[in-house]
Amino acid sequence: MENTRSEFGTVNQENKKIVSGIFAILLGSLGIHKFYLGYITEGVIQLILGLVGIGGLIGLIEGIIYLTKTDEDFYQTYQVDKKGWF
Repeated sequence: MENTRSEFGTVNQENKKIVSGIFAILLGSLGIHKFYLGYITEGVIQLILGLVGIGGLIGLIEGIIYLTKTDEDFYQTYQVDKKGWF
């Protein structure tokens, strides 16, 4: 697979970054952003942490991190390298 990306691919990655960032900030305690990115195990852990009370804080932090990363960095970190936490 080549490292070049089409304009269509870039737009899709940007949308995934923004949507997952908003999900993390608004619904972080439910782990919706983890499920959206395909991290099922991390999503279940986030949901359990949300029931204990700290999942929302983790979601807020992750949402801010997602939205402040560049599109390329977000794509590389969370979709290529599959980094599940922070």
